[in-house]
Amino acid sequence: MLKLTNLRMWVLAAAATGMLASCQKNGQMPALKVADQTATSTKTIKTLAVSLTQGFEVGATSPKTAYDVSPTGSSSGDNVTLSGNSWNMYDALIGNLSADQKAGSWSARIRNTGKITMLFDVTTGISTVTIKSATYGGDTPSTWGLFYSVNGGSSWTQSGSAITTTATLTTSTFTVTQTGNVRLEIRKLSGGTNRINIDDITVNDNGGGGTGGGTVLTGKKFLFDASHLENAGSADWQIDADGTEQVAIYTGGTTTETKAQRIPTPSYTGITSSTTETYWKGALSAWAVELVKRGELVESLPVGTAITYGGGGAQDLSNYDVFVVCEPNRLFTAAEKTALMNFVANGGGLFMIADHTAATTAGTDANGYNPSDRDGDGYDSPRVWNDLMTNNGINNNNPFGFSVNYVDINESPSTNVYTGSNADAQKVLNGAAGTASKMAFYDGSTATLFPANNSTVQGLFWRNSATNGGNANAMALLATYGSGRVVWIGDSSDADDGTGDTGDNLFNGWSGDAPSGYTSHSSFHLNASFWLAKAQ
Repeated sequence: MLKLTNLRMWVLAAAATGMLASCQKNGQMPALKVADQTATSTKTIKTLAVSLTQGFEVGATSPKTAYDVSPTGSSSGDNVTLSGNSWNMYDALIGNLSADQKAGSWSARIRNTGKITMLFDVTTGISTVTIKSATYGGDTPSTWGLFYSVNGGSSWTQSGSAITTTATLTTSTFTVTQTGNVRLEIRKLSGGTNRINIDDITVNDNGGGGTGGGTVLTGKKFLFDASHLENAGSADWQIDADGTEQVAIYTGGTTTETKAQRIPTPSYTGITSSTTETYWKGALSAWAVELVKRGELVESLPVGTAITYGGGGAQDLSNYDVFVVCEPNRLFTAAEKTALMNFVANGGGLFMIADHTAATTAGTDANGYNPSDRDGDGYDSPRVWNDLMTNNGINNNNPFGFSVNYVDINESPSTNVYTGSNADAQKVLNGAAGTASKMAFYDGSTATLFPANNSTVQGLFWRNSATNGGNANAMALLATYGSGRVVWIGDSSDADDGTGDTGDNLFNGWSGDAPSGYTSHSSFHLNASFWLAKAQ
C-alpha cells in the first residue's frame, strides 16, 4: 500500500481541480511541505436541504404485509403511516425477506402495475429526488417511473424517463424543480407479476437551502482521537485501524485490539459517492467516509501521540478545524487540557462524545452494567470530560456551560428536540445533511446546563420526560467558547456503524438503529461536524 506522508494536502489540491474521482490509487504523488497544509479550499459544493426521507424502516413488524389488505382486489390500495406521514400502497407491501433488495432491514416491494403514493405535500417544493431500486430476487427486470403532482393528486406528471431495475440496489436521481406544494408517486410500469424493490427515497427541497443553509465549504480538516484508549474493551471508536495492540481491560489483564494509524487506508482517492463504510475498518468509518464524500479531510491521532496546540508538530491541533473525541477512556494530561482549551478558544471545533456511567466506577450501575471505564483505571468518558471542564487550569468552572451527569439512561428514541430560533441550533438540527428529529440512547449519559457559566450553551435533545428548553437531562447540546465551538452528545452508540474490530460487540446506531425505527443520527453528527468546522 502506497503511503503518502502529505496525503491531506494532495487530496485538497486534487479536489480543487476536480481530479479527485479520477486519480489512480497507485500513482506517484508529489511531496508537499507540512507548512503548506494550512491552506483551506474556498471551493463550495451545493448540498440541498433534505426535506423528506423514507427508508421503510418500520421496526419489528411491517404495517403492510400483503399486496391487498381490505378489500382484496380494491383499486384504492391501502393507507399506511410511515415516519408520521400517510402513504398509499397499491399492489405493494413492505418486506424483509432475503430476496428483498434493501439498504437496511426493510424495503417496499411492488408487483403488476402497483404504486406507492404520498398522501401529503412537501410544502417547500422539490428540486431533486433520489430513489434506490432493484429487481426482487429471482424475478426478471421491470420498469418504473416517478410522477409528481402540484394539485394534491388531481393530476400527475412524469419526471424523467422510466427506470429499468437491476439485480442490486441502484440509485436514480430525478430533477423535479417545482416550488410550493408537491407530492410524489412511484409507479411500476412494466414487467407484469415480476416484482421490484424500492428503498431510500430522499427529497431535496426547492426553497433555497432550508433553515440551516445548504452550502458546505470543502477542505475542512477533521482529526479523530485514537490516543485515549477509544478502542478499549468492546469499544472501537476509530475511523480506520490496520494494526493491533494490547489494551488494558477493566477485568484485569489486556486484550488484543485494533490500532488506528494516522492516515486511513486505502486512500481517500478511492472514495466515490457509492463507497460503503466498510472501505475503512472502524466503528466510526461511516462518519469519516461520509465526510470525505462531502469534500472534507480526515485523519486519526494515533496512540502514543500527545494532543498539542501551537507546538508546530505535524498533528498539532492548529493544523485542523475539528477534533473529534469519542468516548475517551483515559484522562487528558495537564498539557493536553491546556491544548484543548486553547484550541477551542482560538477558533477550533471540539466534538465531545460520552457514554453511560454510574455514581461510582466500582460495581454496576442502575441498569446492571459496568460503567464504561473500559480499561479499569477509575475514569470513564463522563469523568474524563468533567475533569477537562473543572480541572484545566484556564477556566475550571464548566466553561462550556454544562457538566455530564453520572447516569445510565435508555431513550428509544427521544423526539424532545429543540424547536426555538437559535441559528446555531438550527444549523445542527436542520443543516445540509438533513433534519435531525429523533435521537436514541442505548445506555448513555445526560448533561446539566449552566447558562450562567456560558450563556451560549443550548440544549438540542432532551429525554422525553424532560422539559424542552430546560437545563436538566439534555442528551445533546452545543456551545461556543472564545471564537471556537463545542458539541456534546451523551452516547457513543449513535456514531457506531456496526462494523470494525471483529472482536468487539458493535451496534449500527448510525443508520440501522433497530428496534426504534428511523432516527437521524447521521444527520445530527454530520450537521454538527459542519457547524463545528464553520463549513455551513
